[in-house]
Amino acid sequence: MSRVDLYLDAAERANTRRSYASAIRHFEVEWGGLLPATIDSIARYLSDHAESLSLNTLKHRLAALSRWHQDHGFADPTKAAKIRQLLKGIRALHPAQEKRAKPLELDILQGVCDWLAGATTSAAARGDAASVLRHTRDRALVLLGFWRGFRSDELSSLRIEFIEIKPGEGLTCYLPRSKGDRQLEGRRFSCPALSRLCPVEAVEDWLAVSQLKDGPLFRKIDRWGHLSDAGLIPGSIISMLRQLLTQAGVDDADAFSSHSLRRGFAHWARQSGWDLRELMTYVGWRDVKAAMRYLEGADVGLKERFEQGLDQALPASVASPQKPTPKLPDLPEIASAAIEVSLLLSAFNGSKRSQARALREMTESCLARFQVQPIDGERSRYRIAVPNPSPDVLDDHLYALLDELHQIADARACFLEAVCRDPESGKHWD
Repeated sequence: MSRVDLYLDAAERANTRRSYASAIRHFEVEWGGLLPATIDSIARYLSDHAESLSLNTLKHRLAALSRWHQDHGFADPTKAAKIRQLLKGIRALHPAQEKRAKPLELDILQGVCDWLAGATTSAAARGDAASVLRHTRDRALVLLGFWRGFRSDELSSLRIEFIEIKPGEGLTCYLPRSKGDRQLEGRRFSCPALSRLCPVEAVEDWLAVSQLKDGPLFRKIDRWGHLSDAGLIPGSIISMLRQLLTQAGVDDADAFSSHSLRRGFAHWARQSGWDLRELMTYVGWRDVKAAMRYLEGADVGLKERFEQGLDQALPASVASPQKPTPKLPDLPEIASAAIEVSLLLSAFNGSKRSQARALREMTESCLARFQVQPIDGERSRYRIAVPNPSPDVLDDHLYALLDELHQIADARACFLEAVCRDPESGKHWD
């Protein structure tokens, strides 16, 4: 391999190379397709597998075929209008809900850690060093994976020499590359020490028991308690986690995966009052749409918004009679400010579709939180109600909102001019 090939190979994740090679092999060997491919052969390939493969898998196969044609200097048949229309038809005739990992909630995390603590004590009492090692490793992996929202590939890539621990304060680790780091700039992650379910203490315990000084943090342990020199394979973490949940007595353990740690933390953070921008920065999401996929089902205040709408449409005087409820103490009302938001969007390439998608995401995932109402028919001006207990809080809300709007515009390749204005005071935020 030449030095040029060496660097080109290093620029792409090994998992991506393997999955693309598998997709090309499926097209050529298993299906009998010829490369370079024609638009018609790609269309036949998709239609032959439309019933047996998910739409996401078909899109992944297309991405691999697209890369092959680009790398070898051929015209890319996967970008043809016929292929886009075919995918649309497959989606219509074979609708399927995307399967997502069940979030590992905090009470389950507590139960698993309690079981691991008891199992470790029992193993130590009977002199089972291999089980002590395994349980200590699993506790560190689960707690660090949850509180940092790590993916399985990030957990398997952690190296001891890139980890700095300050007992009682926190932990900092560095990952030279990860899925979200497209430019391979590397990223530093920090995690605080906690009073309960502490990931820092768990990692300290694992390093003390294993006596590891460098190399991969999480490794395979054989039945005799021998540690492997290599790190865990990302795919092995799923089966390891499910086995651990089964042993801890968690129902429906097969519904969980390594993404359950990430989804569980996202749900906990959202329910604990984390702002979406704050959560995206901590976990490493750059796309609001991707973040909302993890937060599905964790909408805080949903019932209250429904009830508010009922009160507006069906006043209490005409509502159905209900059983009397105990009188609750009066709560202080939180003042809100009526803010006008102006959005001027234009796509980099002039695509109306990208512009429409960006606007829809902005209104549905950002402005909707503030009881948004359109002001004009062109959908460029809106009125929102923003909590305003103090000027500083109002500023924080609006600047966070503007940041989210610009993130969506960037993700959809659009220019955005966004201005928030208080019609009473005339103050602007942009």
